[in-house]
Amino acid sequence: MNKGFHLTLMIGPVVPVPVSQEVLDALTAVEVTTNSESGSGFRLDFTLSNRSPLQTIFLLAGGASIPLVRVVIIVTVGGTAEVLMDGVMTNHEMRPGADSSHSSLTIIGEDLSRVMDYIDFSGFPFPGMPPEARVALIIAKYSFLGVIPLVIPSILIDIPIPTDRIPVQKGKDLGYVRALADEVGYVFYLDPGPEPGTSTAYWGPEIKVGEPQKALSINMDAASNIENVSCSFNSQGKVLPIVYIQNQQTHVPIPIPIPDITPLNPPLGAIPPIPLNFENTTESAKYSPIRAAVIGLTKAARTAEAVTAHGSLNVVRYGATLKARRLVGLRGVGEAFDGLYYVKKVKSSIKRGEFKQEFDLSRNGLISTVPSVPA
Repeated sequence: MNKGFHLTLMIGPVVPVPVSQEVLDALTAVEVTTNSESGSGFRLDFTLSNRSPLQTIFLLAGGASIPLVRVVIIVTVGGTAEVLMDGVMTNHEMRPGADSSHSSLTIIGEDLSRVMDYIDFSGFPFPGMPPEARVALIIAKYSFLGVIPLVIPSILIDIPIPTDRIPVQKGKDLGYVRALADEVGYVFYLDPGPEPGTSTAYWGPEIKVGEPQKALSINMDAASNIENVSCSFNSQGKVLPIVYIQNQQTHVPIPIPIPDITPLNPPLGAIPPIPLNFENTTESAKYSPIRAAVIGLTKAARTAEAVTAHGSLNVVRYGATLKARRLVGLRGVGEAFDGLYYVKKVKSSIKRGEFKQEFDLSRNGLISTVPSVPA
């Protein structure tokens, strides 16, 4: 699999190793999906001879004798290696091939966050620990997989006094960490890399600032680097959350409308949609004013993405791999939709001699807020 890019596949129990040439020859397709709102997944398709020893190897890898089989997918484009996926196998599918002597094997898996969803640790105590300390302690259990914690402390400082109450875990690690993130308006995900065999476990605010990736260009003659794109504007979905803060003297709830703009979620469009829906968050009255405001800001930001774009590109022509959870520029589609976007989802499809990506972009308004985007 070359022609402008090189694929490296590593498989093994806990510590993956590069696969043999025989495995690479049997590999026909690779698919990796990265989603900013949920976990990431992958799919590997193989065509094997019915008498190939790989049949037995792959089936054993999916059995109980080896409970954790890790897969690392690395692609090198333009001399730069990117870790597309660091995950574990979750399912195997075997189908008869076009002829009687071959069959098709499909391996499906998820990123390493799947390992955090195996064991129920309900009741584990965290005396005197704020949410960020609990998250860091939980992630530390997976350091043997190369998981590096990146935990951003919340402005909602809540250190429980052990004589008053001791927080205990509810459910499995993944669900509990995501629940703690929801409480303070944060997100949690595992980002593979930057080195093979390592992943960054990010627990913090969803950041929509930073250096944009190489611009996606269309209708620009030789400068065009994407195959197609379609843009849409939904003015009906924006919601204006109304949080309630309780007056400590009168105990009367005070309604406060919350906008969707924060330093970490700046306006990427100059003309935002007018909110036509209002959502009352009455449970916020029992929280502190700061916590209620953060919860409202998170809800507002998630419904403000009125402008979306979907398209596809050839990675070799684009010259790099497009990454989710980052900014990217889009140009050539018209004044209303040109500008910076947040990459919500990327689906990478690799076949022999072909590497394509489908992408979903979003932002919170029409017309760019910047005069130009990095090419």
